[in-house]
Amino acid sequence: MPRSPLPVRDGLNPSRIRLPIDGSWATTAEYLRDRFPDDHRRLGEKLAGGEVLAGDGTVITERTPYLADAFVFLYRDPAPEVRVPFEIDILHRDESLLVVDKPHFLSTMPRGMHVTESALVRLRRDLDLPDLSPIHRLDRLTAGVLVFSLRPSERGAYQQLFAHRQVTKFYEAVAPYRAELPLPTTVRSRIVKHRGTPRAEEVPGEPNAETTVEILDRRGDLARYGLHPRTGRTHQLRVHLNALGIPIVGDNFWPELRDTDRLDFSDPLQLLARSISFTDPLTGRPREFSSRRTLSAWMLAGDTGT
Repeated sequence: MPRSPLPVRDGLNPSRIRLPIDGSWATTAEYLRDRFPDDHRRLGEKLAGGEVLAGDGTVITERTPYLADAFVFLYRDPAPEVRVPFEIDILHRDESLLVVDKPHFLSTMPRGMHVTESALVRLRRDLDLPDLSPIHRLDRLTAGVLVFSLRPSERGAYQQLFAHRQVTKFYEAVAPYRAELPLPTTVRSRIVKHRGTPRAEEVPGEPNAETTVEILDRRGDLARYGLHPRTGRTHQLRVHLNALGIPIVGDNFWPELRDTDRLDFSDPLQLLARSISFTDPLTGRPREFSSRRTLSAWMLAGDTGT
């Protein structure tokens, strides 16, 4: 896969487009206009401005012949987005890592309708860090510790920690209190997420997801739970707490799928990536980073329990 000949611009990577093997287009420009029928004017401006490049860095013009299975790079214009009204807090920065406290409702990186309103794009823009890249991800609705690599040459070493489960992650969640629920307990199940469906589900079969759940405190009908995931399946913590009969407060997926307004930021999912720790693959030193955030439902509950 060729590297992009275009740099990051305004926090965004250029789009990489692979030209179809089969097609009757005479020029690359003709294909691009068919591919993006609502973008003819801007495509013309980008072609005229030398902003559409082949994989080898050659400028593509209106007359460049179509070359099947070749790569084309250009900047797409992101659609306007409503700003997520919460800020990213910096927890740590050194020569290799940037660690932040991500707010609820902000995606880790561009995806779907959330492009400019992502932690990656915001940080690249605000801190002028075009090479910044996340080492792992947090769901858009989950807040807490998120680690980024500052140097592309070092990124792989840190990502391998997650691939080989050499990272200890600890989460907190606010959910209903159940006196009859024996805790701590470990939940093991098989979780799958099918393309085109909004939420993951538990299915019969060999377990591929494991979470240890403990209770940290209680306030009335709510409790604050500590979650120790051994794996990192999509929606794993939300699925496992729902399976225990204690769905997380503010969860619009469990126990029932609710249609919520994406512009309503008043009811965040009460799930927080509290801390992350690992042995640094470059220095051999232990690393641990902790969130400074609090879960709003827990603060609102008040200390009324035992």
